Amino acid sequence: MNVIFCFLILFSAAISAQEQPTLYLIGDSTMSDKKDPEENPEHGWGQMLPELMTSGISIENHAVNGRSTRSFIAEGRWEDVKNKLEPGDYVFIQFGHNDQKVKDPTRYTNPFTQYRANLEKFVEETREKGATPILLSSIVRRNFNEEGVLVDTHGEYPLVTRMVAKDLQVTFIDMQLFTEQLEIAYGPEDSKNLHLHLEPGEDPYEPEGVVDNTHLSKTGATIVASLLLQEISKKDLGLKEFIKPEVLKKDLMK
Repeated sequence: MNVIFCFLILFSAAISAQEQPTLYLIGDSTMSDKKDPEENPEHGWGQMLPELMTSGISIENHAVNGRSTRSFIAEGRWEDVKNKLEPGDYVFIQFGHNDQKVKDPTRYTNPFTQYRANLEKFVEETREKGATPILLSSIVRRNFNEEGVLVDTHGEYPLVTRMVAKDLQVTFIDMQLFTEQLEIAYGPEDSKNLHLHLEPGEDPYEPEGVVDNTHLSKTGATIVASLLLQEISKKDLGLKEFIKPEVLKKDLMK
């Protein structure tokens, strides 16, 4: 009798594990996990999601520094993710930073042709596996001009992402919009805290100092990830139930 009881418990646990969805992240360095997270001042926004979501969902961050839609597919990284997908899973898709590398034939994609086709591939193949794709525009770079105006650096790529989402009826999260609002709210000076602006000797991990207006500090990454989750909640997506309540209560704009 004890053997049967133990078997039933194990069987029940296995079924429960299968029912727990997984959130997969595919994208570039602004989203990716960084090495040495306890010491490294740089963090990807995707790296912060486990702290902001409940244990009811698994999170696999497959975003990698320097990847575009083209190189992510060419290196077999998308195939690896696709093979893992099960019904009920989710996929965050965010590219653009490296697709615009016009001098790199291994990464560059024309926004209206190959970039669009690659996004459509991610969406369609995610749906074929019974999972839910969610398209995200790129986060903005901290790029203020001399007059203090934040200037866009991504050209047509966010627009094409929006077009694919509309045409294929995919949930679209406009991270370009709310990170633009975030940078503007902080302003040309304080927005440095969202990124990596370190003087020589200020941080032992970057002893020579660093000025990086693309990638995020832990503070910046946490705020961006929280803004994303608040937007998920506003759209009343199924992922909403896995967001910690305190995240939704935060006023994140300065």
